[in-house]
Amino acid sequence: MISTGDTLPDATLTQLGADGPEEVRISDKTNGRKVVIFAVPGAFTPTCHSAHVPSFMRTKDQFDAKGVDEIICVSVNDPFVMKAWGEATGATEAGLTMLGDASSEFTKAIGMDFDAPPAGLIARSKRYAMLVEDGKVVALNLEENPGACEISAGEGLLDVI
Repeated sequence: MISTGDTLPDATLTQLGADGPEEVRISDKTNGRKVVIFAVPGAFTPTCHSAHVPSFMRTKDQFDAKGVDEIICVSVNDPFVMKAWGEATGATEAGLTMLGDASSEFTKAIGMDFDAPPAGLIARSKRYAMLVEDGKVVALNLEENPGACEISAGEGLLDVI
């Protein structure tokens, strides 16, 4: 599992652009930049929808003030779902970047994948938030329980940076 001080592996995520799905390389988002990446078990799921995404919408100005170039939400969903979710929550309008990791490439590469069959969640991401500077993890807040959103919330990450 990835930890503070590690360099992120390069992986390809997707977003929905004007002409359909577009590939987004993690390295393009992080090289030479200060970025927050937070991940959720699933778009539109209760804690993710009502707590995690709103926490970064509330704190975006505070991250901007700390020199963060971009706040990225990653979920093991397709880019169509991520676009709809960004619109439904207001996250896109608030300036958050919603990226899909449909094949779990990035999630597995950093060791954050898990299964919860009773909840219908297979090959999903653990809930976390990290600050990345020039591709290196500077701070990492991982929730022990995917249903909790405390240290991985925007306020929780702000507390450690």
